Amino acid sequence: MVRIGIVGIGFMGMTHFEGATHLKDDAKSGRRRITGSKLKNGKVTAIATRDAKKLDGDWRSIQGNFGPPGGLNDLSPLKQYTDYRELLADPEIDLVDICLPPDMHEQVAVEAIRAGKHVLVEKPISIELKSAVRMVSEAEKAGVQIMVAHVLPFFPEFAFAAEAVKGDQYGKLLAGHFRRVIATPDWSTGMGDFRKVGGWGIDLHIHDNHFISSICGVPKQVFSRGTLVDGFVNHVHTSYVYDDPDLAITAVSGGIAARGLEFAHGYELFLEDATIAFSAGTYAGQWVVDRPLTLITNKGKKVKEPKLKGGTEWCSAFTAELQAAVDGVQSGTTPEMLSGALARDALKVCYAEAKSISTGRAVKVS
Repeated sequence: MVRIGIVGIGFMGMTHFEGATHLKDDAKSGRRRITGSKLKNGKVTAIATRDAKKLDGDWRSIQGNFGPPGGLNDLSPLKQYTDYRELLADPEIDLVDICLPPDMHEQVAVEAIRAGKHVLVEKPISIELKSAVRMVSEAEKAGVQIMVAHVLPFFPEFAFAAEAVKGDQYGKLLAGHFRRVIATPDWSTGMGDFRKVGGWGIDLHIHDNHFISSICGVPKQVFSRGTLVDGFVNHVHTSYVYDDPDLAITAVSGGIAARGLEFAHGYELFLEDATIAFSAGTYAGQWVVDRPLTLITNKGKKVKEPKLKGGTEWCSAFTAELQAAVDGVQSGTTPEMLSGALARDALKVCYAEAKSISTGRAVKVS
């Protein structure tokens, strides 16, 4: 059994907890009780937060940009720490799940690594590239795993795309385009200043850089156009340059959409024997799937909507992500989609894009 300790109970800490834990309403207490784990061979056994109300299970102040708001929970079955260092020192914790702001990732992750713990840290691995390099190096020296919670590959539409590209059922990937755009968030004061999260080029667009690097490899160069604010990417259009001159991959991402377009993402992938498309977003407060996952093959005119794998809960992708982390700890092999090195390299791509925008030239990803 992999015993998980969550450090930080904000929106992502709550999301990871909900993704890992079966909860049931208790009419008598007015709180949700923990009735079991959603994970095979893994469970959350401890949390750490400095907030006394959250430690007591009152999460009603928590709200994110998807999913329901927090409620009241009975956390009595869990170990509860006000100081995360006490959680790190707990010999009954195997995996430390860090759900803190990015500027705290390195400090807590390195302390956990030096305490001999495996680490799962929310994306991005860090805002600073040197910090990301140090974190991966520390884990390698200590002989423990550092995994980064890039959840996008665990959403069914993206899991299908990754499997299609990496397999040979539809032939070689020839070209692809990705989109991820938002309006400036108003659901969180912390997100209002995008500089605190590395700009939308890191906080938002790193999802695409991570996914593209996972299915195509880390690009050799990037050529980007867009806007910078105080050196941070606000909006970007990127062409990814690979050794294969015939592979054409592009992406658009940023935070300049009109307020009514709160979020939208999707892709088109052109393989030798099929085209795969997906597009969805929140338009004027309504979630719209304008192009469900669609598979079009060369065998005929029939358009297929592949059956999606995975659960239907709002946090199901996070359940799959946490299960992969648990499996990684048990097997001793880090899942590719959670690789700290891959997350570090995705951050390298983000920095290369910013430099390309500022210089007007293609920039090597080094």
